[in-house]
Amino acid sequence: MSVVLHHLEYSRSTRVIWLLEEMGTPYEMVRHQRDPQTFRAPPELAQVHPLSKAPTVIIDGHVMVESGAIIEYLIERFGSETLAPANAKDRPAYLEWLHFAEGTMSGPIIFTALGPRFGGLGPMLGGFLGAEVTKLLDHADKAVTDHEFLVGDRLSGADINMAYLLEVADASKLLGERPALRAYLQRLRERPAYQKSIEIGGPMIFAAMGG
Repeated sequence: MSVVLHHLEYSRSTRVIWLLEEMGTPYEMVRHQRDPQTFRAPPELAQVHPLSKAPTVIIDGHVMVESGAIIEYLIERFGSETLAPANAKDRPAYLEWLHFAEGTMSGPIIFTALGPRFGGLGPMLGGFLGAEVTKLLDHADKAVTDHEFLVGDRLSGADINMAYLLEVADASKLLGERPALRAYLQRLRERPAYQKSIEIGGPMIFAAMGG
């Protein structure tokens, strides 16, 4: 078994470092830096996968992108006893939350966070996305109110996939008055494997995100 993670600074690939550290799975990491002018990935990453995206992982010779798919597959291979639901009744909610982060939540959060760096979103788009962000964060806040994690009583791949979007929201001052969601994010930050991922991969979020 061999796992090679192509990690790009300030990117979603930090969540895969975190996952691998949580599972104690051996891996090799190849680190890439963004272009200082365009902030885009370097040409070397496109040589690994044509989309030049991070995370990109190579598992036993197979190249994968897409965070949700990578997390789901790695857990199936190496961490199903600890990072997937302990019982079958939680699996539908687990899969829904696992893919919610990138499937539904990512677009409104990322566009809203980046808006100030591109001159703003304008009243129509800004209003639409603002309402979406409120709805999405309220939904996540409700899920962790009186619950330590998104699904069941322990950390799962869904929490690992969600953390990046919450870090973006926090850095962009979007979390607002949501004490349950803030406490949940702090619990994730306090995990040793989360802290190790930052130590190894650098900050998850670009400091200037949100303006």
